[in-house]
Amino acid sequence: MAIALLGTGIMGSGMARSMRRAGLEVRAWNRNAERAAPLAEDGIEVVPRPGDAVARADVVVTMLNDAESVAAVIEQVDAPEDTLWLQTTTVGLDGAERLAGIAARRGWIYVDSPVLGTKGPAEAGKLVVLASGPDDARPAAQPVFNAIGARTLWLGPAGSGSRLKLVVNAWIETLTIGTAQSVTLARGLGLDPASFLDAIDGQPTDSPYAHLKGNAIIESNFAPSFTTSGAAKDADLIVAAAQRAGIDQRFAATVAELFNEAVKQGHGGEDMASIARIFRK
Repeated sequence: MAIALLGTGIMGSGMARSMRRAGLEVRAWNRNAERAAPLAEDGIEVVPRPGDAVARADVVVTMLNDAESVAAVIEQVDAPEDTLWLQTTTVGLDGAERLAGIAARRGWIYVDSPVLGTKGPAEAGKLVVLASGPDDARPAAQPVFNAIGARTLWLGPAGSGSRLKLVVNAWIETLTIGTAQSVTLARGLGLDPASFLDAIDGQPTDSPYAHLKGNAIIESNFAPSFTTSGAAKDADLIVAAAQRAGIDQRFAATVAELFNEAVKQGHGGEDMASIARIFRK
C-alpha cells in the first residue's frame, strides 16, 4: 500500500516512521523541507511537492496545522475519483465540514480521523484514531490506522471524529491548566511542588497525565510534545464548538484566553505545559 503523507511536523514525522515500520510505502512532503529530510534515513521517500507525494498513492494522509493549511495543500494536488483521504489534523467542526466538501466535489472517499496523542505515541505507533466516515472505507483505512495507532474508534458519519476530538481536548487542556495552577501555587506558598504530586499519587484524583505535565513544569522542561500554539488553536475551536452546541462557553473561553496569553508571551513553540509560566510572578 502506497501512502502520501502531507505534513511531517512533530506528529507527522512520527506517523511516517510508524507507517514505514508496518511495511507501508510512504512518500512524505512537508512545507519546511529540512524538517522532512531526516525521514529518508528511515526508508521514507521525501518529495519536494505535495503532488509528487500524491501521484500513484493509494491513500492520502494529511497531518498539518489547521483546516486552512490542509485545504491550501489539498487544492494543489490532483488524484482520481475514489481516492481515500484520511484527514488526521485537528480542524474543528467547520473545518471538518469544509474539507468533506472538498472531498465530495472531487469524488474522494473522506475519512475524518483526528488522533489522540502527542510526539511519543506518534513515534511509537500508539495513537488513538477517532475515525468517522463511510463503512466501506474501513478495509483500506485500517492498515494505516493499525500502523499509527494502538486503537481505532469508528464513530459513525464523517465529522464525528472531529467532534469527539474537541471533547477530549477540552478535558486535556483543563487538566493541563489545573496541574499548572496547583504546581505553581504550591511553589508560591513555599512548598516543594513535588509534594502536590505525592499527595494525589494513587488517589481517585490521581492522573498519569498530571504527573507527566507536573514534573515537566517542576523541571521547567518545555521541549515540545504538543505546542502551546497548537493548544491555543484547539482551545479556540472548542469555544466555537461550545457555541454551536448551545452550551455555556465561559469556561472554554477562559481556557482559550490563558493559552493565547501564553502564546503572546512568546511560549507558542514550547510544550503546552509552559502554560504554567503565566501563573508565575
